[in-house]
Amino acid sequence: MGLWEIEESCWAQGYERVCGVDEAGAGPLAGPVYAGAVILPRHINFKWLNDSKQVTPKRRDILYDEIMEQAESWAVAAVQADEIDAADILTARMQAMSLAIAGLTPTPDFTLVDGNRDKGKGAAISTPHRCIVKGDSLSASIAAASILAKVSRDRYMEEMAEKYPEYHFEQHKGYGTKLHYEMLDKYGPCPIHRRSFLKKWEAAK
Repeated sequence: MGLWEIEESCWAQGYERVCGVDEAGAGPLAGPVYAGAVILPRHINFKWLNDSKQVTPKRRDILYDEIMEQAESWAVAAVQADEIDAADILTARMQAMSLAIAGLTPTPDFTLVDGNRDKGKGAAISTPHRCIVKGDSLSASIAAASILAKVSRDRYMEEMAEKYPEYHFEQHKGYGTKLHYEMLDKYGPCPIHRRSFLKKWEAAK
């Protein structure tokens, strides 16, 4: 299946503006969850476009700039660690994606949502949409959204590495690596840690 086949089926149904939406950072112990939403010009060709996890960091940076320059519309949104703790990660993911979709101008007629979930306890995708499992490797629009979300989050975590250098966020981006747990053991959590993600670590102390 080509990266445009899902969009083509939406256009055939009369949806003119189709957006893709994806999130990055559901699993880390620290930092926000980010979401990107993108409406691309039909059949635009971006070299290397794929699921952001399958693209090298250098190529992601190049794609990030190209997508922002050439997309019909794009938006990035984030839900912070304290908001994740106050709700839950599924709700936070849906909030981030909903905020990104709402940030698009013009607004989309239809949305392709990466994954198999479109609602949590406290938030849901309310616009006309379809969930696509592994959509970031099947849809050009979702792949583009995944690049914006991933690069935006990585850059935020690199900024946080300067603010909290003892945690080495530039290396692990907040994920639960051996190094990250070692720094938690040494320094304890900082303000951008998700306390709800640290319950097992706290219980083991």
